[in-house]
Amino acid sequence: MKIQDALEMVSQTHPGMVRSHNEDSVAFDLPSGLVVLADGMGGYNAGEVASGIAVSVVATEIKHRLENIKPEEKDAFSGEDEAVVLLRDNVQKANASIFHAAESQPQYSGMGTTIVAALFYDDRVAVAHVGDSRMYRLRGETFETITRDHSLLQEQIDSGIISKKDARTSKNKNLVTRAVGIDDDVDVEIHIHDLQVGDIYLLCSDGLNDMVEDEDIGSTMQMLRANLPLAATQLIQMANDNGGRDNVSVILVKINGKFASPSGWTQKLLSWFKN
Repeated sequence: MKIQDALEMVSQTHPGMVRSHNEDSVAFDLPSGLVVLADGMGGYNAGEVASGIAVSVVATEIKHRLENIKPEEKDAFSGEDEAVVLLRDNVQKANASIFHAAESQPQYSGMGTTIVAALFYDDRVAVAHVGDSRMYRLRGETFETITRDHSLLQEQIDSGIISKKDARTSKNKNLVTRAVGIDDDVDVEIHIHDLQVGDIYLLCSDGLNDMVEDEDIGSTMQMLRANLPLAATQLIQMANDNGGRDNVSVILVKINGKFASPSGWTQKLLSWFKN
């Protein structure tokens, strides 16, 4: 099955109920299997510029590169899937673009952004993230986070300094330990996950999970799993109903069929027919 027939993608973004402008940026490209979400740093200048650069660079560059390579192929130098290399290289390219813009233009000094980006391919998904924008997965009745925040709060939870319950009201909620564009280099975390038909993946800025409990996000996705546009609308509405203190953005991806790439003798047979 072609990837555009196997996947369904929707996205929505909203400035929230408090802020006058939206520093989140989102993009998806169904034929490429690519989704990207970035949250411009609220405490920095020109966060909306940083998130816009990040999404534009990652989406444009990966779509261009996919014209010549297949994401399931192995990189000749690292042995990794090309999908992993594409994500890492282009988040780092976005980092350099943001950092250099901030260095050369005083009005952009100190700007930065979080990012979460995913490339769906060959019945798998490669997920890259920096900061506290997240990806969740709904599989059957199980809803869970499959990224781990790069934040001071997450480090405190991991070390046992604070409980998950107390973390909900912590003043350290929005202090990230990694961001795109703040330094001349960035450490991009990337993992590959196998897909199952029926899975739904949620990418979101912290404007959603800071306002809505994970349990309520998961329940909403289960209830509206047959209607992704309505699910996206409802998630944003819930964040705004709970105060909407930040911009809120969501991308939903549903796996409706398998799209494994031809390999082995099948690939050779297809090549023979093409010749």
